[in-house]
Order: sequence, then C-alpha cells, then structure tokens
Amino acid sequence: MSPTGTPARSAADRALLEAARSGDADAVRAAIERGAGLEARDENDRTPLLLAATGDHIGAARILVDAGADPDALDQQHDTPWLVTGVTGSAAMARTLAAADPDYTIVNRYGGTSLIPAGEHGHVAYIREVTTNPDIDVDVDHVNDLGWTALLEAVILGDGGADHQKTVKLLLDAGADPEIEDGTGMTALQHARRRGQDEVARLLSE
Repeated sequence: MSPTGTPARSAADRALLEAARSGDADAVRAAIERGAGLEARDENDRTPLLLAATGDHIGAARILVDAGADPDALDQQHDTPWLVTGVTGSAAMARTLAAADPDYTIVNRYGGTSLIPAGEHGHVAYIREVTTNPDIDVDVDHVNDLGWTALLEAVILGDGGADHQKTVKLLLDAGADPEIEDGTGMTALQHARRRGQDEVARLLSE
C-alpha cells in the first residue's frame, strides 16, 4: 500500500486512471459506473483527478469533480489536483476544480501555493482567474521555502516580457505587497532593477 492511498487493483480502477490520463471523458464515466474508485492511485500515487488536471482534460475532470473526487489528494511529489493548475496555467481547470472546494492552503514540495509557479511561468489568464474569482481564495503574499512570493518569483524567474509584466500588474492589483523581501533582503523592485526589467520596475514603483 502506498503512503497516501491504495494502488489501483481492479480493472475498473486501471481503466479510470487511463481514461483520466488520456482525457477520455466517456471512458471516465463508464469506469465510474463500473465501480472504479475515485481515489485509485497509479504508480506515482496520482489519482484520476490529478491525472486529468495535469493533462488539462476539462471534461474528464468535471465528471470526476461531480462524482466527488478529492481535489486535495497528494501524490509522491506533494502535488494535488489544485496545485498542479499553477504549473499548467489552466484557468478553465481552476474554475472546474474550484467547484470541488479545494484546500487552498496546501503547499507543494517547495512550500508554495499554486500562484507561485504561475508567477514564474507568467500564466496571465490563470493568475487573473485565481485573483478575481470570488470562489477562489489563495493567499497572494504566501512565502515559499525559498523565501519567495508569487510576485518575487515572477521577477526573479521571469523574463520581464509582456506576460510577466501583466503577471506583476495582476498580482499588484490583487493586493500583493511589493515590499516583502526575499531571504537576501531584496524586494521585487530591487530584483527587477538588477535584472534590467525596466517596465516591471516601473510597475512596482508606482
């Protein structure tokens, strides 16, 4: 038995995991009707809902959510269906999983919320969804184990281009605190200036 769940053993469980991985919504529904476990696990402790979220398979995820699948089920990498949306940047999946009332305080293996990798990647539509949807409540100033907020990560790991400029603006509009310092005592503005991100620096200094 795995530390976070029971490995899939039945044919229906295996069919559900494969259907979720491939995004076959009809096969997901059929496997559930055959008695597949909603929290079945693959070899990496990923549930069907986590597989659907990872592949951005909205139809499959919606069926699983409607059936009661757990949006907080952790895999071996300490990802949940909700947390992985910050990496994929899918606003549609965020809306789908919000209906399952996930725990937005669960953090990934780096101690971060979904907004932090989204900031790194400049997932503009996702950040807009998460920061403006009244049904989603993610702490915009959460600090991960590296000492970074989503705003700091957007600057430190971003390229300063259009998407990261929009990301910074959205985070600031959502109330992100630009004065929070990283572990070295530097603010997002100081990092932006050091990296020559002139437009980002302008946004942060307004």
